[in-house]
Amino acid sequence: MKSYLASLFCLISFALLFGQESISAKLIDSTTQKPILFATISYGKNSGVISNSDGDFQIHFKSNPSKSDSIFISCLGYKTKQIPALHFKDSIILLSPKSIELDEVLVSNKNYSVEEIIEKTHENLSANYHFNYNKSKLFYRESYFNHITKNSIKVKESTIPEFNQKFMDSIMAIMSKEADDYTELLGTLYTKTDPEEKHKLDIIKASRLYDKKKEVSFDGLEERFNAIFRKHVKRDSYFKIKSGIFGTKEDIDSSLFDSADTKKEKEKTDAFLEEQKKKELERKKNFLKHRKNTISNLEHRSFIFEDSHLNFLEKPKKYAFELLDYIFLNGEFVYKISFKPKRSANYKGTLYINTDDFAIIRVDYKNVKPLRSFRLLGISYQEVLHRGTLIYAKNDVETYTLKYAESETGNNFGIKRPLKIIEKNKNVKGRRKQNELSMDLHFTISNTTKKELVVFESETINKTVFDVFEEKLNISPTYLPAYDPTFWEGYNVIEPNKAIKDFKSIE
Repeated sequence: MKSYLASLFCLISFALLFGQESISAKLIDSTTQKPILFATISYGKNSGVISNSDGDFQIHFKSNPSKSDSIFISCLGYKTKQIPALHFKDSIILLSPKSIELDEVLVSNKNYSVEEIIEKTHENLSANYHFNYNKSKLFYRESYFNHITKNSIKVKESTIPEFNQKFMDSIMAIMSKEADDYTELLGTLYTKTDPEEKHKLDIIKASRLYDKKKEVSFDGLEERFNAIFRKHVKRDSYFKIKSGIFGTKEDIDSSLFDSADTKKEKEKTDAFLEEQKKKELERKKNFLKHRKNTISNLEHRSFIFEDSHLNFLEKPKKYAFELLDYIFLNGEFVYKISFKPKRSANYKGTLYINTDDFAIIRVDYKNVKPLRSFRLLGISYQEVLHRGTLIYAKNDVETYTLKYAESETGNNFGIKRPLKIIEKNKNVKGRRKQNELSMDLHFTISNTTKKELVVFESETINKTVFDVFEEKLNISPTYLPAYDPTFWEGYNVIEPNKAIKDFKSIE
């Protein structure tokens, strides 16, 4: 009986192990106990994921793992860890820092100066990086955060009773001060690494996580404004809008007024609905176009292109370089080099350059000053943040292609100026001026956008394969009012962070 139970237990365990569909864990530095981000977790030659900003990852298997299959975990500055796939059960994995002696590196490498290393890196760009047709299976996430730090409308004069200070204060009170929006997609990108070349994207699955009710509140606000205008504004009036030293003349939208002709109203309604259908169709098309452009821009802003904002290779005289260390990664030595502006450059950061072929396999960068600043007549705009990471890995023809990209941008927008709206009507006897609303506006808004791209599989293709593929245009993301852990079940994606997992629309 005991033998039977033991055999049954082994069979059950064997079935559970071989039926395992995914594994997940958190990577921790064994010395500092801090999470390890941007680590590569590989299964097989081309399959793998990247750990997120919290050190978390999840990887799914295409087929049941065998006894010979292993998970490889590697990250710059750490010892590579190999774990048998069938025995993977830890929720926390410790990685040990990798230290090497400087003399160990110099045995097989000439002692180049940092200037010579940068020069050789630039010379080898065309040989090291893939510039031909390519097919990549990827996951992309875009996180958008909006924060209103100041919102104030002070009414100085109003001849429309409803447009008083109390009404304006009520509007400011119900206006949401913060909003976040997350878009995710899994797809295959057909591309040639050339900014002028057209790209194609096959979206397998996509989602958009945001709060619809915040949009609805603005619709309701618009209806309140329209009701007041219908009551006070005459049909043939026009507005004179003055803000600062500028003035504009706007005709009244006749749709603000009700019509007694039901036939015309029906025609208007039908036309409106048809227009909305066209807009919806266009929006679906634009989702594909917009996301495709965003993804390709992440790649084309890289240092491998001449017009890149990361121009430390094209214009090295603008930067000061310093050789910091040597790091061992996946059996290869890399130079760790810092760069910072010494003239008019905008970025500082760290380069990791292969000591054998002089390929940059990783760069971390951040701006050192506002990238754009504008202030005129009470309108201000500043691009205050741009930081990111680019990681490259070898493909099937031993050239480097993009493996991971992260970009975070931030800007501030402000309005501080007077606004005057005057209603005039030339058909009314006496004074043409009918109503006037005068107020002071003061708004300050901060926006942050974070983009993440991980390439799971990459292979070279020819022009015929690229030309034959046809995009599906009518693609739209699935709306999610709250984080759904089952939506990406069975797919390799970037593990969501705590903000995404905690997201839920307001009921």
